Amino acid sequence: MENMAEEELLPQEMEEVAVAQVQVPTPAPDSARVPAPAPDTAPAPDSAPTPAPAPAQAPALSPSLASAPDEAESKRHISIQRQLADLEKLAFVTEGDFDSASSLNSDNLDAGNKQACPLCPKEKFRACNSHKLRRHLQNLHWKVSVEFEGYRMCICHLPCRPVKPNIIGEQISSKMGAHYHCIICSATITRRTDMLGHVRRHVNKGETKSRYIAASAAKPPNEILKEADTDVQVCPNYFVPQKTDSYFNPKMKLNRQLIFCTLAALTEERKPLECLDAFGATGIMGLQWAKHLGNAVKVTINDLNENSVTLIQENCHLNKLKVVVDSKEKEESDDILEEGEENLGNIKVTKMDANVLMHLRSFDFIHLDPFGTSVNYLDSAFRNIRNLGIVSVTSTDISSLYAKTQHVARRHYGCNIVRTEYYKELAARIVVAAVARAAARCNKGIEVLFAVALEHFVLVVVRVLRGPTSADETAKKIQYLIHCQWCEERIFQKDGNMVEENPYRQLPCNCHGSMPGKTAIELGPLWSSSLFNTGFLKRMLFESLHHGLDDIQTLIKTLIFESECTPQSQFSVHAPSNLNKQEEYGASTKTTDDTADNYVAQGKRKVNETITNLAKKQKTDVSTEHPPFYYNIHRHSIKGMNMPKLKKFLCYLSQAGFRVSRTHFDPMGVRTDAPLMQFKSILLKYSTPTYTGGHSEGHVQSASEDTVADRVEMSVNDKAEASGCRRW
Repeated sequence: MENMAEEELLPQEMEEVAVAQVQVPTPAPDSARVPAPAPDTAPAPDSAPTPAPAPAQAPALSPSLASAPDEAESKRHISIQRQLADLEKLAFVTEGDFDSASSLNSDNLDAGNKQACPLCPKEKFRACNSHKLRRHLQNLHWKVSVEFEGYRMCICHLPCRPVKPNIIGEQISSKMGAHYHCIICSATITRRTDMLGHVRRHVNKGETKSRYIAASAAKPPNEILKEADTDVQVCPNYFVPQKTDSYFNPKMKLNRQLIFCTLAALTEERKPLECLDAFGATGIMGLQWAKHLGNAVKVTINDLNENSVTLIQENCHLNKLKVVVDSKEKEESDDILEEGEENLGNIKVTKMDANVLMHLRSFDFIHLDPFGTSVNYLDSAFRNIRNLGIVSVTSTDISSLYAKTQHVARRHYGCNIVRTEYYKELAARIVVAAVARAAARCNKGIEVLFAVALEHFVLVVVRVLRGPTSADETAKKIQYLIHCQWCEERIFQKDGNMVEENPYRQLPCNCHGSMPGKTAIELGPLWSSSLFNTGFLKRMLFESLHHGLDDIQTLIKTLIFESECTPQSQFSVHAPSNLNKQEEYGASTKTTDDTADNYVAQGKRKVNETITNLAKKQKTDVSTEHPPFYYNIHRHSIKGMNMPKLKKFLCYLSQAGFRVSRTHFDPMGVRTDAPLMQFKSILLKYSTPTYTGGHSEGHVQSASEDTVADRVEMSVNDKAEASGCRRW
């Protein structure tokens, strides 16, 4: 039992001893090949050829086995085995019973020789007979093992993971703790539940045995995708965020084109622009800026992940763009260019935390697109953004913004929301309110250029106005919303410090008087002002036509209709004729006929005068802002009646004297300043009974105005009684 003292060596020391003792082992038949060696020797692979027979005094690996190409077996700990019989054989290997090949047969396992446990020190488990050893291995080590790809990671009691020593009197006792050895990264984990979670995290990240252990497995090549004449190299599993470092979502193409048109419209005001893509990933967005806008922009792409930074640099070379790292041009970039070709531009690539980078440098354009919410980066973005610059924020935490996880929305945005028919616009106003509060904390105000909420993301683009006056005006536009849960009517709470005796009186509906209990709920705080700037949207449409972005033109046109709150038939775009160059105080600016954003392009000008004039004009144009929120025509349909077509219904509302338009938030949504009662009255007026077979849509002759209102109210009451109080 003198060799038992060698079991207390650490695994690293065991491997060193095994490699140092280069001797020829005794032969063993294929049927009784040992899957893993003793703790004092390095494990031999299953696929290794049988060595030539030769006498030896101690078992050890030969040089040929030590340098075997299969590194999977050499890196595996002895506690990781495929079968319980393999653990039993380890006891014989530990004792050095290599005198004959029959010593490893299963018949010899039942012999009367006493053997020690290979996974326990001799102080914990002394040598015993084979049947007791088998019961010990099965109950203590094998039953609590963790399975992964056919292997069992058994619990190990060897001195691989010493715990904190305890001082008892004058002696120091170092207790050895039980642990598991990870087959992937060779880490030691104490608890079985922690080991299961540890392996699950490896699997979610794509870190499997073939990636970390198998030396013969070849790394899959990177795929090259093309978007808007820009080539981008993506990693395998690029569309699964948990399995890749550089996430690339093809469904966000519309988002990238919107941001590109925004930056292109800003370059018409002043150039060059310092632009930042704070979360580059593959760098596709910054590459498109530099490739299509050229010297008008100075692009900085940032990412904290080192693999992403390397991929961004490779994508820059792929698109023949020079990479600048730490203000030094990389020498390799010149060699990649072909003869006769000119470099398209320079891109600065940084590996830094986004908050730190935005605190250190000033930018004219900042785009934030983290994986999830962006509230953690808003304060840094507004700290050093230049005056009249633009901040674009993409939020992909739609589960909280769309009121599926209300507690998360309260935690991130400090906002109380419920699921409503206009939940997408509610989400956009939540993000704008968070952006406005962050800007106000930095003594800056904002002007919302546009806000888009689609299936996968919420995009908000704002212009920054410096000064405490602009910050105060911005803060006043953050208000609470009163929402009726019976009829879905809504209205922003009136300004004032006095407490209202009955806040239900502000709602146009009479549900609080006719329905039992509390019928309304307070939502917010939300952004209560306009979500669109018509002049800037028209300039974006012109840029999309200029750069050939056909996929986005329909959406921008819908945003223009929505901002003006006019039907689509009354709209016509003449982008080049609307753009007029003006020179004022030696500064060249570009303005439109119907926009208030007359901003400085080049040179110096009194910014306070510009902001003051802009604030005055905004006060006079409050009535021209589009009405907040919208109604879904299907949600307010009347039972037993066929609704008119959406286009005809828009015309009917317009003929009744209301402002009306479609909305991008909902394909069946109608944005109008008509109250809900008037909306339902007109809908009922031009609906036809179901039993008529859907004849021509016209006026229902038998219904007077009083009867129509009564029928609408009765329909609302019937729905409420059938479904109960709709408290989302």
